[in-house]
Amino acid sequence: MNTLADDPAAPLAERVVEPLPARMLNEFVYCQRLFYYEHVEGVFVHNADTRRGTALHKRVDSGKGDLPPAAAKKPQAATETPRADSTPEPAAPSPEPNESPQLAETIHSRSVSLASDRLGVTAKMDLVEVRTGAEGDLFAPLAVCPVDYKIGSPREGDNGPEIWDTDRMQLGLQCLILRDHGYTCAEGVIYYRGTKQRVTLAVTAELEQWIMAQITAARRAMLGPIPPPLVDSPKCPRCSLVTICLPDETRLLHEAPAHPDDEDFPPAQETFGFEREFGSVKELPGAYGANAGNGTSAIVATPGRRHPRRLIAARDDTRPLYIATAGVSVGRKSELVQVREKGEVVAEVRISDLSHVAIFGAGTVSTALIQTLCEKDIPVSYFSSGGFFFGLTRGQSLKNVFTRIEQFRVAADGVESLRLARLIVHGKIRNQRTLLMRNHASAPALPLARMKHAAQAALEAENIAELLGIEGAAALVYFENFAGMIKLADDPDEAIIGDQKNDPSASQAAVKPPRRATHDVAGQQLFTFDFTRRNRRPPRDAVNALLSLGYSLLARDCTVAAHAVGFDPYVGFYHQPRFGRPALALDLMEEFRPLIADSVALTLINTRVISPSDFVRAGDAVNLSAEGRKRFFSAYEQRLNTTIVHPVFDYQVSYRRALELQARLLAKTLTGEIEQYVPFTTR
Repeated sequence: MNTLADDPAAPLAERVVEPLPARMLNEFVYCQRLFYYEHVEGVFVHNADTRRGTALHKRVDSGKGDLPPAAAKKPQAATETPRADSTPEPAAPSPEPNESPQLAETIHSRSVSLASDRLGVTAKMDLVEVRTGAEGDLFAPLAVCPVDYKIGSPREGDNGPEIWDTDRMQLGLQCLILRDHGYTCAEGVIYYRGTKQRVTLAVTAELEQWIMAQITAARRAMLGPIPPPLVDSPKCPRCSLVTICLPDETRLLHEAPAHPDDEDFPPAQETFGFEREFGSVKELPGAYGANAGNGTSAIVATPGRRHPRRLIAARDDTRPLYIATAGVSVGRKSELVQVREKGEVVAEVRISDLSHVAIFGAGTVSTALIQTLCEKDIPVSYFSSGGFFFGLTRGQSLKNVFTRIEQFRVAADGVESLRLARLIVHGKIRNQRTLLMRNHASAPALPLARMKHAAQAALEAENIAELLGIEGAAALVYFENFAGMIKLADDPDEAIIGDQKNDPSASQAAVKPPRRATHDVAGQQLFTFDFTRRNRRPPRDAVNALLSLGYSLLARDCTVAAHAVGFDPYVGFYHQPRFGRPALALDLMEEFRPLIADSVALTLINTRVISPSDFVRAGDAVNLSAEGRKRFFSAYEQRLNTTIVHPVFDYQVSYRRALELQARLLAKTLTGEIEQYVPFTTR
């Protein structure tokens, strides 16, 4: 273990220096920000290039790592004095003229791991060529040559193929480490698989000096803040961490932050009455939502404002697996997830196609599958049969603590927490107001004006208690008018059967008296999708049952997004910490409640995808039946995959991608990479 400072008063990070892997120094030369993410924060994500490189390295990584000693030990001189009468031994006979000297032999050692205390680095070498058995000094150091395999092609220089600087760093380090272990190493070789070429690197004093300077710079970068992103670099599109780094997005918000007086965020040009600073979005044609197909335009591009490159995929190709049938078991067979019911396989899904697994009720999951999912960082979430979110299981892939340190610092600071909470509530109220304007049969002017005022007041709240009051008042107005977005059925066959005579709480009146069937069925009156107010734990009508399940799934997805970024989901800024409550996940979901959960509920009702017969009543509680849950899960996932235009970055993303993007923007706000958090709002 190398020490950088012996002063006990120095910070721990400055007193103890861990060896740097040569691969990380390769990343440092390529991109200092990539080095910081992977080595300091412990973040790594596979893409096609990294998986291809891993596959091509299988052979060299399968070696035992054996390497002959650098030099044979010389025998010690004899200390015994010869006797006077001793007869000298005859000299060894000279070789015959036709006898040739021993030829040199090359030994190939694969997957050799060595370290250098002098340099403070470690390296795993793909291949080391060792030349032994040549004529000369038998006790001289062995001549070695490291060979590193790369999947690409060499750089074309003036004098032919050249080694890239990143490869020069990694290969040069291997040569210096071998020298520190007593070997003779005059050069190294990079084998580029793309062109099947061996390109040689000579070890010179200039190379060693450059490598030492890079090591020093890397150690200095480890102790500082995260380096800024590259500017319009061609390296970014194929980087595996581009969805985490967000180079163009971070630079855009850092150089032109979304400020209340920022002219780059003008009032919306459509007459929705939003004069605040943040951009807005419209859903694309054909989007699956309460007003599917109505939106036809994206945000209005602001002249002079440069939008970032499209570097991230609009949506993920993986999909979730919902287990909502009681008594089923889920296990693993090779690379498949098998779902069994009464011993028979009823479904199979490839593990590589999964984004997460959700277990409702009494389903069981095998330990072997849990271990595999943890290894691949695929979360498993657990719900009650009624949809209450208990928690989730996930792997230990994320080792970053710096984001959490900043999270705890800001959460403990009332002023900074309030600044973030204002924006979160502001975004939520705006989105609730937008949903009313989109879907209400005749949006009343007074409630819309009150919600507009509440959104403005949220930005000026002086404390969390006042902000809670503003949010509550806006929510009251919103849910008082929620029934106006529901297209009630006049068909008495579409109804929930409830025992009104014996269960007076079976249904509540809507904004106007509930529409009831003109006849009874077996003494039970029929009720439609009437809604008066929000109720929960348990939901006591069909609409609230849909909303509660939607909020529960959204809380799960926001918890997963918080974990993926490196947050502690239980420490929030608006929702105060309380035992067992994922406060930060609730913060993240506020802006998306109307856009995702409420929209799914309205779509299911208004498009008749779900009917009152898909609900069951148990006492005061109303829940979805098994078939109803399947329809809900399908609609919810389809909503998450709906493609929208991002309000700030002007490229298409799915709602699922937007959830994680908002979490990452929040993290970058806490670490100081961007000045102000921008809530996600829609038009």
